[in-house]
Amino acid sequence: MTLTNHGAATAVFSGRPFDKRGREGCARDTRTDPLDPCLQCTLGDLAFCNPLPPDELERLMAIQSSVRFAPPETLFNEGDPALYLLSPVSGTVKTYKLMADGRRQITGFFFRGDLFGFSANGAYGYTAEAVTPVTLCRFPLVKLEQLFPGAPVLARSVLQRTLAKLANFHEQMLLLGRKSAPEKLASFLLSLSMRAQERGDPASPVLIPMGRADVADYLGLTIETVSRTLSKFRVQGLVELPNPSTITLCDRGALRAIADGL
Repeated sequence: MTLTNHGAATAVFSGRPFDKRGREGCARDTRTDPLDPCLQCTLGDLAFCNPLPPDELERLMAIQSSVRFAPPETLFNEGDPALYLLSPVSGTVKTYKLMADGRRQITGFFFRGDLFGFSANGAYGYTAEAVTPVTLCRFPLVKLEQLFPGAPVLARSVLQRTLAKLANFHEQMLLLGRKSAPEKLASFLLSLSMRAQERGDPASPVLIPMGRADVADYLGLTIETVSRTLSKFRVQGLVELPNPSTITLCDRGALRAIADGL
């Protein structure tokens, strides 16, 4: 067990090579360490390593490790050297930037199977914090880049994730810059629903692991506006609120129309 320099995160397993039988017949059968994340991984097609051929997978797993954080521990701070790409196996992470006056803009929420930690200049451009207890696969950036010349599928997978993040950035710019409060909240709920489906979870009810303050800081609204708009959606029959961390989408068509400004 080791401690990182960002709180009490515990490094629970260091990756080691798979045997020569390939992804389906090796690690999940022959690795016996009870803390090995590959033995417990339920990501399936969501896993960063899933599309890799056995030889590339073996090399990737040789540099992989697993870490755990409890909320509200910090994974890394804005300006820290960008050392790792990270992918949650379970739990939720938020990323954010702070202004000089203390105001916060949340830039993203990351769930199991997502990949984050990209950097253009060698330093993280945002802070990452655990929203819930989270277990992550961790890949050292320098060693990962060294694999690319001989691992084209791995390189393509990282490129695709990078392009997807860029596309999400443009959607976030539209959300913050041009949409009203109801349009923002409807877009957010539908986005969480879509991402849940992509993970193999139900489209509704939608689990909301983050608090109302986090939602407000992501959408560029006040907590009061988020609560008031959500209550309005409930009165209109668009959603139900069985508990603070769950929202049932009752009329997706109407929510889509609101999100699109119709």
